[in-house]
Amino acid sequence: MIPPTEVRSSRAAIRRKLFLAIALLSLLGMIDSAIALQRHYAKSATTYCDIGEQFNCDVVNRSEYSSIMGLPVAAIGIAGYGALLVLATRFRRRTETPARLLFAAGAGLALALYLTYIEAYVLTTWCILCLISLGVISMITLFAAWIRFGRVGGDPASGP
Repeated sequence: MIPPTEVRSSRAAIRRKLFLAIALLSLLGMIDSAIALQRHYAKSATTYCDIGEQFNCDVVNRSEYSSIMGLPVAAIGIAGYGALLVLATRFRRRTETPARLLFAAGAGLALALYLTYIEAYVLTTWCILCLISLGVISMITLFAAWIRFGRVGGDPASGP
């Protein structure tokens, strides 16, 4: 039988790795969103994302759906991923962080799924940058749920 201290140590290590994965994915999301924001304001065509009629980031990033109340969705993405990064690093030891992290990631995933619906059924054009962001926020949400509901790390106050 594995001693309880080793089990706690193993769980704490998994918890640290999950927080690290969320932090790295958040950085990736910020970079992806920054590129999308640049494309939102750009006047020139995006060559790496224009793959025929089905894939065109410019159509998506410059559509009427690319802003919410005048704020570009990509800017919201940068802020959201930044908040997730701060939660996963600076505040990871706080007891309430797993719930806050899951709530924030879930909100981001809900927005990403709504925007994916718009791409699929309204614009009928896909944005590679948006699909990358959807994958990133999906993974962050999965990892945040694992931290929140999984049996990793035991007491958050004694975590990494």
